[in-house]
Amino acid sequence: MSHRPFPGRRSVLRGSLAASAALTLPTALGSAPAFALSGRPKAGWGVQTGDVTCDSGLVWVRSDRPARMIVETSATESFRGARRWHGPLLGADTDFTGTTRLRGLPSGEQIHYRVLLADPDDPRRTGEPVTGTFRTASARRRDGVRFVWSGDLAGQGWGINPDFGGYRIYNAMAALDPDFFICSGDNIYADGPIAASVTLPDGSTWRNVTTEEKSKVAETLAEFRGNFRYNLLDDNLKRFNAQVPSIIQWDDHEVTNNWYPGEILGDTRYTEKNVDVLAARARQAFSEYYPISTLRRPDGRVYRVVNHGPLLDVFVLDMRTYRNANSTDDQPTDAQGILGAEQLAWLKRELARSRAVWKVIASDMPLGLVVPDTGDGKPNVEAVAQGDPGAPLGRELQIAELLRFIKHRRITGTVWLTADVHYTSAQHYQPSRAAFTDFEPFWEFVSGPLNAGAFPANTLDNTFGPERVFIKAPTTANVSPAGGYQFFGEVDIDGGSGELTVRLRESDGTVLFTQVLQPGRVGQ
Repeated sequence: MSHRPFPGRRSVLRGSLAASAALTLPTALGSAPAFALSGRPKAGWGVQTGDVTCDSGLVWVRSDRPARMIVETSATESFRGARRWHGPLLGADTDFTGTTRLRGLPSGEQIHYRVLLADPDDPRRTGEPVTGTFRTASARRRDGVRFVWSGDLAGQGWGINPDFGGYRIYNAMAALDPDFFICSGDNIYADGPIAASVTLPDGSTWRNVTTEEKSKVAETLAEFRGNFRYNLLDDNLKRFNAQVPSIIQWDDHEVTNNWYPGEILGDTRYTEKNVDVLAARARQAFSEYYPISTLRRPDGRVYRVVNHGPLLDVFVLDMRTYRNANSTDDQPTDAQGILGAEQLAWLKRELARSRAVWKVIASDMPLGLVVPDTGDGKPNVEAVAQGDPGAPLGRELQIAELLRFIKHRRITGTVWLTADVHYTSAQHYQPSRAAFTDFEPFWEFVSGPLNAGAFPANTLDNTFGPERVFIKAPTTANVSPAGGYQFFGEVDIDGGSGELTVRLRESDGTVLFTQVLQPGRVGQ
């Protein structure tokens, strides 16, 4: 393997994050400040980076009061000769969060950064700096790429349990020294209150950290913001954020379970029944709490492509915002589908343009797994597959169009990654097994949850001929993190051969399943 050996350069940082925060800063703001004094801005929620490319990245922070965000970057932890980036003014309109875009960075290099929060009325008054690091994508193919993915955090009432070690799965992911992390949706459970304690099947007690905003379903903007802040109470996650960039997408639980545009809720827990109102508030909080390159655009969209050098492009889908209403999904025509016409056109165009060896499609929902939505008592469909093993119907028509396009445009190296169903599995899709045959074989890998209830396996729909090659799932519903079944996946692309290796892992890093894919094949 030609990828950088891990734990790599980041391992040095783990022992020095706190120490580097105490370094004396350059005096460009005036006289060197005394840190951590009363009245100075504080960044108690850590730092994050997102959508990192060969020469750019986004840095995020939250202040406890109005502050000017300043970022300094350096090739070393000493911050000698640091480059300074002046960021936005953080105020109540963004819940005191802010993101600064860094441009013109060197490719394939470890970037050390620190965020200072300055008093807007006296820039000499700054709080204690918060430090982090990330590695830019390499423009050299030989360096290879390694990343991890998962989803589903703090679901089904299983929150931060200090007795359990908190969100300890993040430590296992960080130990692999990945270039980045894809969160495949359900970053929060806005519809899932968290109680102080839950009695487990063996009679023991699961104890949660609790907050006021997590005591009920989120309806107001303040409550949605509080859901995102909740996760940042976990030290494992904050350390991970300071070491590993993220590519974030969303799914349903950032708003409410199985939502679709135009829905009116029948859930008696809600006083605001209009899902469009809830989704607008959730989207604002989501855009405030994650560094995502497209959310600051006029269209404010989540779907995007993140270029990670010659080996990899990541296509981030949004299967929530533009979907049609959940139904039995057996209609013979469906122009809107689960992606919407505009997003589908974008995806086909960008896949055709991509010159990367591998095109990872980060999908917030699986393709061939039947995910039901029985919330209103009807046999509705939540994802793509509806259980009819015959020719494509409903949302399957849009996926069939995309798979046909990939085949006929000879697009190579497509791999689908997802979460959502709270277990881990590997499905191989093959036209010789399928009702719809105008596509090339491909793989779909499922992982998660990060820290949520685990559930039994979903049934497969044979329209696209999936074969379940591997699965690990419980036989009972809503198994707590203490009962196991918490998962993440790893993708390792070799810079020499171009081979892509997928490893499905348990929360402690144990490898459950490995699949090696060869480059240059249409579909995959």
